[in-house]
Amino acid sequence: MQERSPALQCFLDAVHEAVRAGASPASPAGQAAEKIFDALKTPAPPVAQSTVRFPVASYLDSALNTARGAGAVVAKAADAFAELEPSLTWYRRPGAENADPAFAAGHSNATIVGMTGIERRGDVWVGVSLMAPGVRYPDHQHPPEEVYVVLSPGEWRQADGPWFEPGVGAIVYNPPNI
Repeated sequence: MQERSPALQCFLDAVHEAVRAGASPASPAGQAAEKIFDALKTPAPPVAQSTVRFPVASYLDSALNTARGAGAVVAKAADAFAELEPSLTWYRRPGAENADPAFAAGHSNATIVGMTGIERRGDVWVGVSLMAPGVRYPDHQHPPEEVYVVLSPGEWRQADGPWFEPGVGAIVYNPPNI
């Protein structure tokens, strides 16, 4: 059986715990997360990759420190991510070069598990987005549903709904095609 790195397993366990703490198992977020974590019970092959960071990474320590102050469960996820982060390859959202210059310079994403992650697989995707303060992620739509563990303050919006601030440690669920 394939083994997963201890740092990755610790991160996945911490995120799973954070989702369980913030979302009812009967909720759409809880149900989606359980499908994800059921699939992740079987590790996939690890891939060594070169690491890349963008200037927006200067906000990462502050974001993680904020998360560490939001309770033990969120702090555990932040610490596990901090341990894993040096092995990640960060990238900008495709098409960012055509977006608002503040977005292009003020965001970065990394795939942790997925087709371009440190654990390659096609059935599940686990990633992270980092946004500089005051930067707005462009409206977009895609088929997969998403479950987010919020690690820093910020406003969110779904479809044409109102802006809201879920709070550090909250779970945000995006249904498919939102």
